[in-house]
Amino acid sequence: MDTKIFLNLPVKDLNRAISFFNELGFPTNPKFTNEQGACIVISENINVMILVEEFYLTFTKKQICDVAKASEVLISISLDSREKVDEMLEKAVKAGGTDYIPAKDYGWMYQRTFLDVDGHHWEVFFMDESQIPNQM
Repeated sequence: MDTKIFLNLPVKDLNRAISFFNELGFPTNPKFTNEQGACIVISENINVMILVEEFYLTFTKKQICDVAKASEVLISISLDSREKVDEMLEKAVKAGGTDYIPAKDYGWMYQRTFLDVDGHHWEVFFMDESQIPNQM
């Protein structure tokens, strides 16, 4: 069996969060979805579990991070082209997310950043590994 990643994020409004990710083109896996949380499929082996805050707290003794004041995590997803990066950013903003940091173009890597509807930090990028400079 392949290793799978299930990234867990707290959300305030589950239906709003599901809608946001579905509008980005990421489907919901109904096997792992109920009124307390939903499984968003990023790829075959990468999933995001969006959990209502009260349920999320049953998995930790820590407080939920106030993403308006602190960074909890930077989630990065590689895409197939610069155009796909721009398309994802446009979809995120249209779905209620925030264009957070201006685009960065390193020549060999192009990156855009958005915040989802709960303020979680997402970076989408295209990278041409054949163009990475020898000296980083």
